[in-house]
Amino acid sequence: MKGIILAGGLGTRLHPSTISVSKQLLPVYDKPLIYYPLSNLLSAGIKEILIISTSDNILLFRKLFGNGESLGINLSFEAQDHPNGIAEAFLIGEKFINGDDVALILGDNIFYGNQIKNHLNEQKNKKCHGAKIFAYKVPDPQRYGVVEFDANFSVVSIEEKPLSPKSNFAVTGLYVYDGMVCDLAKSLSPSKRGELEITDLNNLYLENKQLEVLLLDAGTAWLDAGTPDSLLEAAHFVQTIQNRQLIQFGCLEEIAFQQGFISVESFKEIVDDAPKNKYGDYLRNYLKEISN
Repeated sequence: MKGIILAGGLGTRLHPSTISVSKQLLPVYDKPLIYYPLSNLLSAGIKEILIISTSDNILLFRKLFGNGESLGINLSFEAQDHPNGIAEAFLIGEKFINGDDVALILGDNIFYGNQIKNHLNEQKNKKCHGAKIFAYKVPDPQRYGVVEFDANFSVVSIEEKPLSPKSNFAVTGLYVYDGMVCDLAKSLSPSKRGELEITDLNNLYLENKQLEVLLLDAGTAWLDAGTPDSLLEAAHFVQTIQNRQLIQFGCLEEIAFQQGFISVESFKEIVDDAPKNKYGDYLRNYLKEISN
């Protein structure tokens, strides 16, 4: 399975903070926002990843990650200079996907908990048939794509930002698709917003009876950090998790080592170059633990 992080858009909800930089490069507590969705893909063992962003911001992402070699992964980049919709990612990334299964995660979404990791790990070891999306119960479903269920909890429909939501289950910014996704995305027409809607793509899979919705449980946290308030909330969440559990949430170097993407020697080189701050201290302490 391959992975795509969609980190484009104009970031208008975060204006003026995003005038000169992608919102995915803004800090969430002690690391850039994009670290968190990238850590979700790495934790699932996905190491071929495409980052889609604007042409200007791609230069900054390259400065941040290079080609991913230091993490033992393969990173590539493509441009989406106009906000033409989430589903356009499959047109832009068609060559990268090359008929394989693919997990798409939005660059401003943060997931915490083992359910996502376990499911993606399970999925990458077998061929995907159709589409899998993840739904989360929210108090304000009108802000999202909303899943409607029948009495047997089978999916009836998905509506994009409905005025009168038919449930409280929002579609999160994580999607898993089979190799047909690029062809199906090509069949879409722009919505009234002028975008290729991910909801329309999911409804195509639903019409073909090839859509599975996984409900995220209470042990999973999902945050959409696309507004000033939600960005601050996400920072407080990360701070609380790290200080209470004495971990580094979204530590890419640690995850890369745990997944076997990099060797002990490579991890030691990373630690040698780590700054003398809380993040660097965490890496040094982790190296001591694995060296004992």
